[in-house]
Amino acid sequence: MATAQNATNAKPSRAQNGAPETKSNASLTRAVQHQLAELPFYSAFDYITFTLEGRRVTLMGQVLRPSLRKHAVSAIQSLEEVESVVDQIEVLPESMEDNELRRAIYRAIYEDPTLEVYAVQPVPPIHIIVRSRGVALEGTVRSVSDKNLAGTRAGNVPNAGTIKNNLRVAAPSDRTLE
Repeated sequence: MATAQNATNAKPSRAQNGAPETKSNASLTRAVQHQLAELPFYSAFDYITFTLEGRRVTLMGQVLRPSLRKHAVSAIQSLEEVESVVDQIEVLPESMEDNELRRAIYRAIYEDPTLEVYAVQPVPPIHIIVRSRGVALEGTVRSVSDKNLAGTRAGNVPNAGTIKNNLRVAAPSDRTLE
């Protein structure tokens, strides 16, 4: 089963039987990644992942807008290589407090001199998911120190609840974050 953790920088893994992915699977993985990266209004406050099982795509993650969820499903269904799409994307509940916390964490992370390099990308690779003051950092960074720094910066924001630092460190062969 191929798994992509982030629409913009994941790499294909292995097919369901453990064998290396076929050229077709790798091509489909890249096509899905591209479609998700091009979604209108996809931001650092949304996080969409996917898995492939043959030609079936399962979309997962959290988004702020129901329209983004709808556009994601539609974009993937439009790919001719895709046979079916399973939608497991959660729309986060509206909350003024969570919105304020999202913005504060965004500033804390992306205004840091070390981490600001991530902010200049069309879809910043550090995704900030907030639900009832609980925070999850998702995505991919270049180093363990960047991962730890992002977690520390988020944890220093007043009113932030539990911080789950789910950031992954990119493999040396996948340094597209620079």
